[in-house]
Amino acid sequence: MSSGTSTTLDHRSVATIRSGISQAPASSTPHTPPRTVTTSYGSPSTIRAEEDFVLVEIGSRYVRAGFVGDSLPKACLSCGPEQQRRAGDFRAWQEPVSSPSRKWAADHEIWRYDLRDIDLGLFQDKLDRLLRDAFTRFLLIDSRPRRVGLVLDSAVPLPLLSAVLDTLFTNFQTPTISLMSTPTMVAMGAGVRSALVVNIGWNETVVTSVYEYREVKSSRTVRGGRSLNDALYKLLHALIPTAEDDDESEDRAVTFEECEDIMCRLMWCRPSAFKSSQRQSAQLDTVEEQDEIEGESSQPSGIAEVPLRSAKPPLTIHIPFNKLADVCDDSFFDPSAARSTFDDHEIPLHLLAYKHLLQLPLDVRAVCMSRIIFTGGCSNILGVKERIMDEITSIVERRGWEPVFGKGVETLRSSHRSHRTPSLQRSSISSVGTSESGGDDSDGLRSESGTIDSQEDQVEAKITRNRPIRHQFQGHLRAIHSLGAWTGASLTCHLKIPALATVDRELWQQQGANGASRPSDIDVKNQQRQSVGAGGLIRGSGSHQANWTLGVWGAL
Repeated sequence: MSSGTSTTLDHRSVATIRSGISQAPASSTPHTPPRTVTTSYGSPSTIRAEEDFVLVEIGSRYVRAGFVGDSLPKACLSCGPEQQRRAGDFRAWQEPVSSPSRKWAADHEIWRYDLRDIDLGLFQDKLDRLLRDAFTRFLLIDSRPRRVGLVLDSAVPLPLLSAVLDTLFTNFQTPTISLMSTPTMVAMGAGVRSALVVNIGWNETVVTSVYEYREVKSSRTVRGGRSLNDALYKLLHALIPTAEDDDESEDRAVTFEECEDIMCRLMWCRPSAFKSSQRQSAQLDTVEEQDEIEGESSQPSGIAEVPLRSAKPPLTIHIPFNKLADVCDDSFFDPSAARSTFDDHEIPLHLLAYKHLLQLPLDVRAVCMSRIIFTGGCSNILGVKERIMDEITSIVERRGWEPVFGKGVETLRSSHRSHRTPSLQRSSISSVGTSESGGDDSDGLRSESGTIDSQEDQVEAKITRNRPIRHQFQGHLRAIHSLGAWTGASLTCHLKIPALATVDRELWQQQGANGASRPSDIDVKNQQRQSVGAGGLIRGSGSHQANWTLGVWGAL
């Protein structure tokens, strides 16, 4: 009985437990209990969608776009006549009935700095089409609003900048746009804080000095890719026997694409007659024969056979390599003309860089001249970088860093030097006599100074041991390599460094470009100070503020 009662009690206890579970309110349909999934196991696409930061660089002829954190852009699109056709236009695949019109440089440009012949509405349509093509075909992103980092030249006119911002804010619903300067981002891509950026672009060549991530001075000349392309076309036009004058016929003898292809493949620059003393001292004694071989190979005297498909009728022309070098010399350097014949807007490249360095402060020049960066499409022409560096070195060795030059100045300097040499000799003799007649007093002063120096050296030794001093390389001409403005901006945004100017969508739609204040009018007291180092890269980190600025773009 006792065992039976115990079993029944156990049985009853289990039944009560089961009955308690069964008495829970049951749903009419079977269901699976909800599961809580941690955010660490979520899909990486959702995380990427929240942190998408699109970086766009807009140049005269190309638009580069990609994600922040990548080393290279995913899309690099150009704007030509073929890309400006409407949907359903099949004239490119039809047989030409009449002579096709030869589109030239103006149809291959996105914008020009001269706004007199630019339709801003057409410019906005071109930019909208290029950006949509880049976002949908290459970046594979939808129409969700995303932050945009915009890399632009600091000399872009305010109407063009307003058109770009209106397109991004209106057509792409961008919440914020971070403006970044092209020369500063080129220096960032090279890993330096200060540099002399020589941008040999399509419209013009711009020399900008960047000191501690700030643009100090900018100089420009019209000698660029467009002038080189026009000079090359004149050479090709002269070599075609069946070519007519461009004034009589509207058509060009060669298409723009074919002329540009010849420029990219065959154009080269003749080396300078000056040989740098630093380069000769770095070479070995047995390299003289090698220099002669390199000199013969670096100046080809052959003839290139170039087939022209766009000419009527198609033919093959023979272009001497020496004439190609002459075209490059006349377009970029113009050595046959005197210095007094150049206007301020057409100075040769080496004189532009030298005058730019000459007008800089002494400390800025010493740092920037050791960090010369060449960028732009035309900087890839064979021999251009070496020629510019050699020409600048030759000018520095002849004239130094004196802004005034001429025959009268040279005679005056030589007379001053002749008068200085005997005075220096007399002062050295007198200093030697006083040191010998000093006697015991001089020895006592030396001993006291020696003890003081030894005490100071101990303190300085401790400081240098705990915090070693790194001497900055400066005072010598040197060229360095950069990964480009887009890569530098990608690194800057990936490190979450605020840009020079951040434009909010709501403020821009309310106020427009007129709401931007001067950088000096902004109250710095209420802003959180953030910087990359001495001098700083940014002005502040507040984007939702009453005072906002366009940075260097609004100061022009």
